[in-house]
Amino acid sequence: MTLGRDEQRHLLEAARRAAHDAAVAILDVYASEFAVRHKEDRSPVTLADEQAETIIIAALARAAPDIPAIAEEQTAAAGAIERPPARFWLVDPLDGTREFIRRNGEFTINIALVDGHRPVLGVVHVPVTATTFMGCGAGTAQRQRGEAAPVAIAARRPPREGAVIAHSRSHRNDARLDGYVAGFPGATRIVSGSAVKFCLVAAGEADYYPRFGPTMEWDTAAGQAVLEAAGGRVTTLDGADLAYAKPGFLNPDFIACGLRP
Repeated sequence: MTLGRDEQRHLLEAARRAAHDAAVAILDVYASEFAVRHKEDRSPVTLADEQAETIIIAALARAAPDIPAIAEEQTAAAGAIERPPARFWLVDPLDGTREFIRRNGEFTINIALVDGHRPVLGVVHVPVTATTFMGCGAGTAQRQRGEAAPVAIAARRPPREGAVIAHSRSHRNDARLDGYVAGFPGATRIVSGSAVKFCLVAAGEADYYPRFGPTMEWDTAAGQAVLEAAGGRVTTLDGADLAYAKPGFLNPDFIACGLRP
């Protein structure tokens, strides 16, 4: 059954509150001398990841007990489920753990609701700046700074020259990225960690976010939901919409973009 708009708004607010609550725990750890461990895939994990995930899963369960949650650290510990349900929460409690460890502030909390292989709502919260990006359908994208009232955001149509291309710090010297940027006369680059890159495109502050290399669905679902709510798209290199509940939750390469040129 398709969710109604009122139910979507209720769930979006629940996700927003969960992200804000988790941010408190994350910032407490951020201010401390925290330890860093490594998972089997050698990716780092901290107490902040684990505490935030516990807070978020509990909050979502209270708000919507009939919707299961799939989260990064939970999946790392127990393994990916073979057949995700038709509707589920997808949670990255701390996207950009490497940025968290470097203390550069470029990390986010990502919470999305996936329904029928599509992210239908998403919250991306930046703890260090207390900025929240959120959306649950076309025309609903918003940015909230601190306790101020949320304001609407929208993706822009890329200029003929001077497009702004956001990309990951870990791909600054990637030949595929360089080749992609070369196709845009006068392009400028914005380098950022985590799902903030989707939000820059959603807010009309960047035009493209190309990703050449592996990501997981919890890295992208919330950002994609916000961007699509702002009028943008996330597609695979063959032009298909980036879909979810894939085997192993592994994404192919993709391009996030604003309005069609």
